[in-house]
Amino acid sequence: MASKKKTSKVITSAAAVKAVDTAVNSLAEMASSTVKAVTTVGKESKKLAAEAKRLSKKRAMLMRKKKTAATKVRKDASALNKKALKAIEKDIAANKKDAAKIATQKAVVSEELTTLKAASKQAVAYNKAVAMADKILNKPKKKVRRKKAVKKTVELVPTIANVA
Repeated sequence: MASKKKTSKVITSAAAVKAVDTAVNSLAEMASSTVKAVTTVGKESKKLAAEAKRLSKKRAMLMRKKKTAATKVRKDASALNKKALKAIEKDIAANKKDAAKIATQKAVVSEELTTLKAASKQAVAYNKAVAMADKILNKPKKKVRRKKAVKKTVELVPTIANVA
């Protein structure tokens, strides 16, 4: 059996120009939107980092309080001292829970930020390269100046034969 050979459709110039323009515009739009996304996610990442730092400081303070409260309980095991120690331990547990929640959010945002930065870097570089190529392609043609015809002047140089 003879199979028919598929012939590729020839694209029109208008369709080619439209496709190129659409691709360039899409790339430019993607570059700008990734830059915006990086700034937005970066702000969120900084906010989460600040929150994690605050919780860490609070945890350190609570651990010092727990140590002093435990010392008081060993010296005087009154109900008031035991109640204060339990309250501090409860605060430490709540702080630990909040810190774990922030840590998971921070890990997700950090991974997203890394991926976004790579995509943004790539999109911006491609956009810059396309802009440079576009600038070169859209340069106006230089007008070639006609060279002026140089008139040759014949200079009579006296030779020995002519002089004699």
